[in-house]
Amino acid sequence: MSSSTPAGEVTGDFNAADVLFAQGMVPHHEQAVEMAALALDPAAGASAEIQALATQIQGAQDPEIELMTGWLQAWGQPMDMPGTEEMDGMMSADDMAGLATLTGAEFDTAWAEMMIAHHEGAITQARTVKAAGSNADVLVLADEIITAQQAEIDEMKALLAG
Repeated sequence: MSSSTPAGEVTGDFNAADVLFAQGMVPHHEQAVEMAALALDPAAGASAEIQALATQIQGAQDPEIELMTGWLQAWGQPMDMPGTEEMDGMMSADDMAGLATLTGAEFDTAWAEMMIAHHEGAITQARTVKAAGSNADVLVLADEIITAQQAEIDEMKALLAG
């Protein structure tokens, strides 16, 4: 995040779209990190490619969670947003529990399919804030999310295609 300010620091004004983006993306990213942890658990028997993607996702999204949490705190806004579980790309508790029961190639396929849907939801949210947001740092992060997550989607689709 070299182009964004450190967590807790925020520049410029913000609007409701900026707040909703941060409130929604924090739990969205938290779920992606949880999915990555499942892939990195040796019990899953995930392939090296899936493990590498999971490590990459954790490495990108953990700092973004801190960044957005810092923004919300600096803006004096609540962390929670109602309806988070219904956001685009969010997996249900049943989806997550089912994923945790899979191993090997079945795990890899289900994980990649779920993460593609998850990333597509994040890209939708990033595009929404780009259209309606006003904070420069939020808009930079939205661009970074679109670029990084689209690249990961392309990589996962290639893995699924064999």
